[in-house]
Amino acid sequence: MAKISTQSRKDLFTHIGIIVSLLLVLFLGFFFVYLPFTTNHGEAITVPDLKKKNVEDLEEFLGDRDLRYEVDCTFVTNVPALTIISQYPLPGSKVKEGRKIYVTVVSRTAPLIKMPKLTDMTHKSAQMLLRSVGLEEGNISYVPDMAQNAVLKQMYDGKEILPGQAIPKGSKIDLELGEGLGTAQFEAPSVLGMPLDEAKIAIIGAGLKIGQQMEIPAEEGQAPGSVVRQNPDAGNNVRIGDVIDLWVTPQAVEPVENESVQPEQ
Repeated sequence: MAKISTQSRKDLFTHIGIIVSLLLVLFLGFFFVYLPFTTNHGEAITVPDLKKKNVEDLEEFLGDRDLRYEVDCTFVTNVPALTIISQYPLPGSKVKEGRKIYVTVVSRTAPLIKMPKLTDMTHKSAQMLLRSVGLEEGNISYVPDMAQNAVLKQMYDGKEILPGQAIPKGSKIDLELGEGLGTAQFEAPSVLGMPLDEAKIAIIGAGLKIGQQMEIPAEEGQAPGSVVRQNPDAGNNVRIGDVIDLWVTPQAVEPVENESVQPEQ
């Protein structure tokens, strides 16, 4: 076995330098040759663009690229269910193989929310409130009313919906708005002497509204349940949406048949 001569100080420093050099070569070789070779250090994968893809296709799509994924769900109107709408890391990013990609997809079912109160709001305010809670404006209709462009009714699926009722997010809400009173004037129709039901039909058919209905005692010659006074009076000028108050006589009381009492035997 060869012996290392350390008879002089120079030989000792030479040998120490050789040992340090060998250790340095081993250290650098481990970190810059061995580790990159075993861990693929420096080899990066470009993150693909996953937006608008269906989440059901991700397993194979990312698996072929040595990537994984994790899903978070949300609901978005007018976007097909299970569609990817966002991702992290962003497309084009460089990542290691096996990196997890976080994606947000559109859920299959819409969550339920509480219907807000839109009545008595202006049309513009109602539109803003609908958008803020995740609902959409549906059909708009107008009816004669002095509250121009105010919401008079809120309807869902053809039926009036009350505030606080549960409704799927993204639903369309139909609104009935006040048209305002027209400028054209015409003579109020006469409903005197009509039964109350017929009088209501005549008033509504003329584009007017039923106001207060007051019952007063019938005078001689006045039929029970008939209109004996109206305000405005017949012939006075009115406009579309104006209100007609009615005074009506009491309905006739139907006679009650007495049951025959059998005498005790």
